[in-house]
Amino acid sequence: MEIQLLEMEETKGSFILKNSSPAMANALRRTMLSDIPKMAIDKVEFHLGPIMVDEREYESVTPLFDEIVAHRLGMVPVPTDHQLFSFQEGCFCGGEGCPSCTIMYSLNKIGPCTVLSGDMIPLGNPKLMVKDQFIPIVELTDGQAVLIYATAIMGTAKKHAKWQAAFGVGYKYLPKVSIDEKKAGDSYALKCMNVCPKGVFEVKNGKLKLKDQMNCNMCRECETVSRGSVSVDADDTNFYFKYETDGSLTAKQVLDKAMEILSKQSEAAFAGIDAI
Repeated sequence: MEIQLLEMEETKGSFILKNSSPAMANALRRTMLSDIPKMAIDKVEFHLGPIMVDEREYESVTPLFDEIVAHRLGMVPVPTDHQLFSFQEGCFCGGEGCPSCTIMYSLNKIGPCTVLSGDMIPLGNPKLMVKDQFIPIVELTDGQAVLIYATAIMGTAKKHAKWQAAFGVGYKYLPKVSIDEKKAGDSYALKCMNVCPKGVFEVKNGKLKLKDQMNCNMCRECETVSRGSVSVDADDTNFYFKYETDGSLTAKQVLDKAMEILSKQSEAAFAGIDAI
């Protein structure tokens, strides 16, 4: 199995999984979707009662139920560093909460304003500011205020979607488009360039040529009009992957972590077979 990187930006990536199988491609997809650990807000504490700011009293209330505000905070992407943080259940603090397994945020705003994700201030480490600063949380009118303390912990999407780091993870078999060189110049073959919806073909020196085989979605319209000049098949050993992240981890970190998890699972499986 081999991975060829095609695009690897901050929040999106694409690559080719080579010399593999449909089972392994699906395992990688499922791992990226549900098994990547990341930090997300799991506990939210709201201040009850009036809030005093500059000798003025504000009402601790918002137009939304506290549960809705907490849910919105839970879905805000929280920066994750697997070298710094671990699962609470495996932490040396015994799950009580410490800088090695939790991130504490405070949110203190008075109206009128729109409370944004960037208003969440990390306690202790300013580098843990949330990635997306402009996610709207709630609207405050004059006389309203919020004072919130939120705790982020490590988890995976198997438990809740707020711990899902990768989205839109999809793959397809690499297309295998073949052109019969003896028929590449006839009128039927030349029609393929115009009927192809993905711009796979081009015409050079009066002959049909491949321009971008990767774009082929295997609609096989070219096979219909070419009368045998062009054939399209799927390669079930090579797969084109494309995905995005929520920003809590980079696209490269998601892929690296998924491969690490699959490697450990494979080693554990083989160790079990050897033991038998």
